[in-house]
Amino acid sequence: MDRQAVYADYARARRTFHALLGHASQGGLDRPSDGTLWTNRQLLWHMLFGYIITRVLLVLARAFSRLPRRLSRGFARLLDAGTKPFDLVNYLGPRGAARIISPQRMGAMFDKVTGALERRLAAEAEADFARGMHYPVRWDPFFKDFMTVADIYRYPTEHFDFHHRQLTLDEPG
Repeated sequence: MDRQAVYADYARARRTFHALLGHASQGGLDRPSDGTLWTNRQLLWHMLFGYIITRVLLVLARAFSRLPRRLSRGFARLLDAGTKPFDLVNYLGPRGAARIISPQRMGAMFDKVTGALERRLAAEAEADFARGMHYPVRWDPFFKDFMTVADIYRYPTEHFDFHHRQLTLDEPG
């Protein structure tokens, strides 16, 4: 696990996120994104949420990695069976959150959550990076059937970079 690469990716995403928020006009935030049903403001929230949910994914991986692997496989299958309700919640969540959380607050939240992930990464025992569990592959294109703790630390920036390309904001100069 290359911790420095993950720190660098989080720092790059943080700079990018703040630049996007800082240069976005109200009209740009309300413009539809490319390839999603969200506005740019809603998609920015979803990009932030990728980092927020990573903290939960790490807790799940640590817990399930101590159990027989078949339990996490069954849990992942159960979650995959619930993909339709998940997709609805995943769609509606950013629509609601973007209405009540300002871009300034999103920026502060991004700093807080990436800082927490960095502190947790710094404290992670080397042996724990190989721990993992099965994940619901139908929920996210970046979920693999089996993800290690190391994979999970890299997940939010892959998610961020993918969705960054879908924003239709005027890019900061």
